[in-house]
Amino acid sequence: MNDTLMKRLNTFLHREDNSTILGSPASQEEIANAEQRLKVNFHEDYVHFIRTFGGAYAGLAVYAFSNGSSLGNETVVDLTLGAREQFKEPPFAEVLQTSYVISMDGSGDPIIINEAGNVFICYHDSGEIELLADSFEALIEDNFYEW
Repeated sequence: MNDTLMKRLNTFLHREDNSTILGSPASQEEIANAEQRLKVNFHEDYVHFIRTFGGAYAGLAVYAFSNGSSLGNETVVDLTLGAREQFKEPPFAEVLQTSYVISMDGSGDPIIINEAGNVFICYHDSGEIELLADSFEALIEDNFYEW
């Protein structure tokens, strides 16, 4: 993730009134265990984000292992395994086996990062998969606005 974006996020998330949307930084052990359990490799931008902020709000909720209290307790592992269990039919099943869920939209649709680092949303009602951003960094750039 570029330095300018990380500085903006850092300034925003560390404001006193934003304490409930900032998690605790992920450890390398947590990341390695999750990657092994999910059989994926987290993209470096996602790793940079969660190693710095944990699960935090950045225009959308980004889940990790220790999230800001307003995000809830679900981890990236919980969300991914839950989506894999819920969506066992094509087209989602194949995509979810090599991806991981970093967020959910307001309708319960998983937002995922695939093995190439692209970010997609899986619309459970229509069965469609839509590209949201070419990268995690681009997703945050497109959605993050300081209040």
